Amino acid sequence: MSMEKIREKISALSAERDKLEEQREAQAAKIKDLEQENLAKEQEIASLTHRLQLFETDIEKLESQLKEAKSSADQGAASSTELETLRRKVSLLEEEAEEADKNLRETNEKLRLTDVKAEHYERKVATVEAERDAWERKYEELMEKYRSKDEELERINKELDNM
Repeated sequence: MSMEKIREKISALSAERDKLEEQREAQAAKIKDLEQENLAKEQEIASLTHRLQLFETDIEKLESQLKEAKSSADQGAASSTELETLRRKVSLLEEEAEEADKNLRETNEKLRLTDVKAEHYERKVATVEAERDAWERKYEELMEKYRSKDEELERINKELDNM
């Protein structure tokens, strides 16, 4: 193998190592973005869970008021308007609670998908890093062979000069 071919091989390996390092950095940036997205989703879940609890508390209060209103309605016709208002409020709050519950389920699914993506990219980064390490070892081996061949060439040149 000529010195020029060895130099070309070393140059190609160096370029490949640089390319792999760029890929690793890009994957690391993707993981960071996914982790940020994951954190935002977790915060959204906490907020929606809190809202759902507030809605449930409001529903309980309104149901209690509805029971009181029903008993009052039995005692008089004047409370029928209040009873209907409370029924509408209960209905609206139940719809809002259902919507909040749906949003919570959707957000949980998005969070799960984000976790899956993050795990995928973490595995991909580990693979790219392993490939980079292998290329670096191969590069070092070739450099050692190159140095050895260079020393041997120097020694042969000196012997030829001494002849």
